[in-house]
Amino acid sequence: MKYSAFFLLFVNCMIAIAQKPTTLAEAEQQMQKNNLLLIAEQYNISASQAAVIQAKIWDQPYLLVEANAYNPQDKNFFDMGTAGQKAASIQQLIYMGGKKRNEVDFAKTNVAIAELQFEQLIRNLRFELAQTFYTIYYDQEKAATIEGQINKLDTLLSNYEIQAEKGNVPLKDVVRLQSLVLNLKKEKNILDANIIEEQQTIALITGILEPIIPLVNEEQLILKYENKTITKDSLVTVALANNLEYLTALKVSQSQEIYLKWQKSLAVPDLTAGVAYDQRGGAFQNQIDFTLGIPLPLWNKNRGNIQLATAQARQASVHKEYERMQLESKVDMLWRLWLHQKNQLETINKSVSENMDIVYVGMLHNFERRNISLLEFTDFMESFNQTHIYVSEVKKSWIMASIRLNYITNKEIF
Repeated sequence: MKYSAFFLLFVNCMIAIAQKPTTLAEAEQQMQKNNLLLIAEQYNISASQAAVIQAKIWDQPYLLVEANAYNPQDKNFFDMGTAGQKAASIQQLIYMGGKKRNEVDFAKTNVAIAELQFEQLIRNLRFELAQTFYTIYYDQEKAATIEGQINKLDTLLSNYEIQAEKGNVPLKDVVRLQSLVLNLKKEKNILDANIIEEQQTIALITGILEPIIPLVNEEQLILKYENKTITKDSLVTVALANNLEYLTALKVSQSQEIYLKWQKSLAVPDLTAGVAYDQRGGAFQNQIDFTLGIPLPLWNKNRGNIQLATAQARQASVHKEYERMQLESKVDMLWRLWLHQKNQLETINKSVSENMDIVYVGMLHNFERRNISLLEFTDFMESFNQTHIYVSEVKKSWIMASIRLNYITNKEIF
């Protein structure tokens, strides 16, 4: 028995050593450094930048060489001397209607969209990280409280089992205590399972393989959030200027307008200009000519692509307006939720937890001395657990509501 207790103590110590105390700022730094999704998304920006480089490149000049293969008059093969025949020309396609400029502008908008998508990924990961970080903090806090109760009740239960064997206390009291302990262990097991899943999420986001212990100065954190005075109108203004989904919708709408302009410019015929040399096949010996060509826009005026681009531009414009309406609606909802959680927190007296802890110690001592009944003690324990969980959940909900406002506005309001 002695060796088993020592082994369990050793295992718990090793688990504690393996855990890594971490602040949210430190976790975000590791995310920026190690997250594979961020690394992969950066290549999307590089690809879009490469497309801009490619869009700036003009078509290659076209070189045509013509040489005599057989002279039927003199019956000579490859007669290319001074009395023979050879010709050469070089031609260059010249874009008209500003189509090359429009192509480059369209490629640049894709770079801007890729950069916004990269920022969105960073923001989404930071949001998920913050939510998971504080969830772990409060789950570990609740688990530690329950574990402390279990340890005290296990000792109390052992004493009751001994007294029950001697006939000093009824067996139903032992069963009642066992039921209370088992319910507490059930709650702790659920919390422990949640913490394991949350730790895995943190590991994927940050690359920190060790289970973390969130370092949180709760008093300063809540004080920082409480001191903020915000209005819905100010939040809407900030969100419209910074929300990445809305900014992306704006950029996509602009991109589609440029794409439409590009498709219209493609209907303008391009020129092909060049210089040609002909040794003997022209009107003069060693003739040098200037060439100029242009396609006749009789059938293909790019009407289909223009209609398609027009529809896509209108669709993007409608989607932009929808994103604006949705953003304003979300800001209104999150602001009202934030106010509600703030009011909930303000209704909790800061001394509630301290008073409950003091009463808990007193109730435990009185029960051990049999000054109160088992029913009174178990009722208090259930009420004590519910109060602790409620206070913890209110604090957590308040912080989460503030984080969501930061997320929707893409601004560190808190």
